[in-house]
Amino acid sequence: MNEHSIRDVVIVGGGTAGWMAAAAFSRFLNNGYTRITLIESDEIGTVGVGEATIPPILRFNQMIGLDENAFLAATGGTFKLGIEFVDWGGLGERYFHPFGNYAQDLQGVHFHQLYLRERARRAMPDIAEWSMSAVAALMGKFGRPSPTAQTPVRELFYAFHFDAGLYAQLLRQLAEARGIIRIEGKISDVTLRPDDGFVQSVTLADGRTVAGDLFIDCSGFRGLLIEEALQTGYEDWRHWLPCDRAVAVPCANVRDPDPFTRSTAREAGWQWRIPLQHRMGNGHVYCSEFLDDDTAEQQLMASLEGPALADPRRLRFTTGRRRESWSRNVVALGLSSGFLEPLESTSIHLIQSGIARLIALFPDKRFDPIERQEYNRQMRDLYEDIRDFIILHYKATTRTDTPFWNRVRTMDIPESLATRIALFQSKGRLFREGTELFTNTSWVAVCLGQHIVPREHEPAADALDENLVAQALEQMRQGYWETAQKMPTHAEFLARIAPQQAPPPPPAAEPLPVFSFAQDAPFAAPGSPV
Repeated sequence: MNEHSIRDVVIVGGGTAGWMAAAAFSRFLNNGYTRITLIESDEIGTVGVGEATIPPILRFNQMIGLDENAFLAATGGTFKLGIEFVDWGGLGERYFHPFGNYAQDLQGVHFHQLYLRERARRAMPDIAEWSMSAVAALMGKFGRPSPTAQTPVRELFYAFHFDAGLYAQLLRQLAEARGIIRIEGKISDVTLRPDDGFVQSVTLADGRTVAGDLFIDCSGFRGLLIEEALQTGYEDWRHWLPCDRAVAVPCANVRDPDPFTRSTAREAGWQWRIPLQHRMGNGHVYCSEFLDDDTAEQQLMASLEGPALADPRRLRFTTGRRRESWSRNVVALGLSSGFLEPLESTSIHLIQSGIARLIALFPDKRFDPIERQEYNRQMRDLYEDIRDFIILHYKATTRTDTPFWNRVRTMDIPESLATRIALFQSKGRLFREGTELFTNTSWVAVCLGQHIVPREHEPAADALDENLVAQALEQMRQGYWETAQKMPTHAEFLARIAPQQAPPPPPAAEPLPVFSFAQDAPFAAPGSPV
């Protein structure tokens, strides 16, 4: 510590973003001199950003010290192995975007190139049959890989579905136990320093003043500090992502939860289906230019699988991002930083990434501009990476049945995305640069699932013997199927490791089997440490 060290960090807003930040700071800023204060009002509701996640959430939970089984039980959580897309490429079609990889590369040649070569020679099953996560998901199975798991079990990657409100409560308990100070109150005013325009303090409705060195804006779409006080500006991406409304409602489960999210394309947008232990999350994202609010809500309510558990909740948003995620001494996280529709479950990941980058570039009171510039560059690249991948889903469709789909199918797209599509259409080539979020598997899944099929494959694939490749592909496909067959069902696994609001199984209970594959124990036994 020196005279320049940050002494007071003030988090404005709770919810998922605020309490994720608080939990992380309670772990990584536990230095004896930095105080963390979170201000939130029980009168102000939260959007409850994200009920579905992607695999990096495992690292965040481990980093802050959450036990995986306890976390799932406390949040009504379930496992997620990927996303099933229905009616996106065309009406009556579906495909699966899995976590993890497609099979194994052979002699340095990417698996999808070998698949493309075989597909040109003969009728082939869907590429999802070469994904451990996809095969398990579509069979309704799940098993947690053990640290020593071998192929194909180690290729099973997963994330979670959970109740975002319950997750925030769990994080609050953890953060407050580690000394985070929570102040109840509504902010009525923001005071800027006259010399440099940095935020000096915030004033609550009851007259209390809270000063700080660094402020974290988790105030939601409003952007109380980053926009209203600092007027950072916003990049509007509605010309590429025209959906600007959503309506959400939970319903009762009518069957065991699936280990995957489902996204179903509708006439002017899409609908999510997120299975939790205690309910089903449902929502309809749509473009108000093509569909009115009442009709959108009626369509959602008519599609529910079980009785509604609450009144529908409507949201309005503008897709895009703040021009700067870090401005002066304010860092925006969550909806304060921007909004990309949750088509690929990236909302919570953007919060997590913002926190991780801030910790890596944590400033002192001098606020070196190079740290702020680097943070903004990395967050801009991440937002644009996700933006392009989401646009791909809309652009790559054959649907012509509604004005909305005709518009997005024919719209101009960012040059960065156009180049990727052109390279893939030519010979199936994909190049992942820097710290891009989505892997080649993700791009292959969406492109092939929505009819972007390369005209040729890479010449390197022709160097491998056709018969040997065909034999290897069939062996791998059979291995995934046989391994998934041995797994417990998703519901069985959850019932034993993390039943919500239920006591843990008695010690004498018979455990779920630990499976063997290639002389290995691929799945961790229920209750084993994560």
